[in-house]
Amino acid sequence: MFISRELRKKNIAEFLLYMWQVEDLLRANDLSIEKIEKRVVEPYKLSPEDSAQLLEWYSNLIDMMRIEGVKDSGHLQINKNVLIMLTDLHGRLLKSPKVPFYAAAYYKALPYIVEFRNKSKGHEKPELENCFDALYMVWMMKLQKREINAETLAATTEISKFISMLSLYYKEDEEGKLNLEEDEV
Repeated sequence: MFISRELRKKNIAEFLLYMWQVEDLLRANDLSIEKIEKRVVEPYKLSPEDSAQLLEWYSNLIDMMRIEGVKDSGHLQINKNVLIMLTDLHGRLLKSPKVPFYAAAYYKALPYIVEFRNKSKGHEKPELENCFDALYMVWMMKLQKREINAETLAATTEISKFISMLSLYYKEDEEGKLNLEEDEV
């Protein structure tokens, strides 16, 4: 909860990846708040107030996962909503002549996105979700200290650059600093 709050403000892409990891963490603990308390919260040795807040947050997420039917796989609607907002911004950025570097980063990453989509059978998923799937896969492989081949690393590097740029524009948009409208002459 504390990490997610900070990430939400600073970097929406990292926030989303973190939240996907939290979903997996809850699944790995059988959506059991008792296991989460013992394995996840207690080791941090937080104050009683912070522990209670964190447990409540995890408990709320567990309840949402059950209600939304994502106990075994899939993502919470709150995380899907982030993807929806990012997809909307992505479309606006691509249409705007004010951010040509964004379009360039996207088109540079696009062949890798398509390749990942084809290899992962992600045809039914939105394009940005495929990007986050690729980044999450590599992140998990790194955490597991698994070998990542050079092609995968090159692909996710380009996807990461593109998503980082989208994340920066998202923050600007949230702060009301992003102007994509053409200037009047």
